[in-house]
Amino acid sequence: MIDRRLRVLAAIARHGTVTAAAEVCRLTPSAVSHQMQALARELDVALLEPVGRGVRLTPAARTLLEHGETLTAQWEQARADLAAHRAGAVGGTLRFAAFSSAAAVVVPRVLEHLRQEHPQLRARLRETEPARSFDLLAADDVDLAVVVATPSIPPASDPAFDQHALFDEPLDILVGPGHPLLGADVVALSDLSADPWVCGNTGRAYHQLVTLACTQAGFAPDIAHYADEWDTGAALVARGFGVALVPRLADLPAHHDTRRLPITTPPVPTRRVIAAVRAGSQELPTIAAGLDALRHVTETGLDALDP
Repeated sequence: MIDRRLRVLAAIARHGTVTAAAEVCRLTPSAVSHQMQALARELDVALLEPVGRGVRLTPAARTLLEHGETLTAQWEQARADLAAHRAGAVGGTLRFAAFSSAAAVVVPRVLEHLRQEHPQLRARLRETEPARSFDLLAADDVDLAVVVATPSIPPASDPAFDQHALFDEPLDILVGPGHPLLGADVVALSDLSADPWVCGNTGRAYHQLVTLACTQAGFAPDIAHYADEWDTGAALVARGFGVALVPRLADLPAHHDTRRLPITTPPVPTRRVIAAVRAGSQELPTIAAGLDALRHVTETGLDALDP
C-alpha cells in the first residue's frame, strides 16, 4: 500500500550510495536511479544531490522520508488493528533474522516455544549480521530481528523501527591450554593488552565489540588474525596464536583445546542483545507472539549467561 520507492529512498539515506541501496533492495543501481528520478518528477522536487562518490538527501527528500516513516508505521498499525477482527488461532508466517549466536542458541528455543503455543504459526529463521537485519526489516523481508546493539545499527530513536532490550551478555576471555592466566583468581581484560588477538573482520559486529571492549579497558588490541567463524578463531587460540573475546552464549567447537576465563575485574565487557521490528508492527498477532516467545526464552531459559 505504501509506495515502495519510499523504501528505496530510506535505503539511500541509511547507506549513502545508490549502489549500496540497490544491493539491499535487490535492484540494479540504474533501477534505483530511475525510480528516484521518476519520484522527483512526480513530486516536482529534487531528492538527491551528489557528494563525492555518494549522494545525500535534499531537505525536501528528508521531509518526504519523515512522512514516509509515519505512513509506514500507521500502515503496520492498521494491519494489527485489522488482525484483531479475525477470529481463530495465531497463524501465518513469522520471519526471524538473527546474528550467529542468537541463531544457534536463542531463536531455536523460541521456535520450539512457538510450535508448542501456536501450532498453526510457521516460523522461519535467517542468520545474518545485525546491520543487515535492519535492511531486511525495512524491505519487509523479515518481521522480527534479534541483533547486537553496535554502532552500525540504527539508533533506538530511529522512527522506522521499534527496539526492545532482551538481555546483556558477558564476554569471556578465550585462551589456549598453556596461557599464563590459567588458574588466576582475578582476571582483567587489560591483562591481555600485550597478547596477539584473534578478531572478526573489520566492519562486522564482533570486530566492533572487541575493539570497543579493549578501548574501554585502556588499550588497542594487537590483532594478529581475522576470523569470522568460531571454528577458525578457536583453532588459532588453541594453538597459541592469540587470544579472543567470546560471548558467554557462543557454543565453541569441542575439538579445539581452549579455555574460557570470566573477567572478574571491571570493566567487564558485555554486549546488549535486542529485538527489533518495523515501527507500528509489534501488535500484529504473529509478531506479538514472537516477541512474547523471545521474552519467555530470554527470561527463563538462558542459564548459560551465569558465570
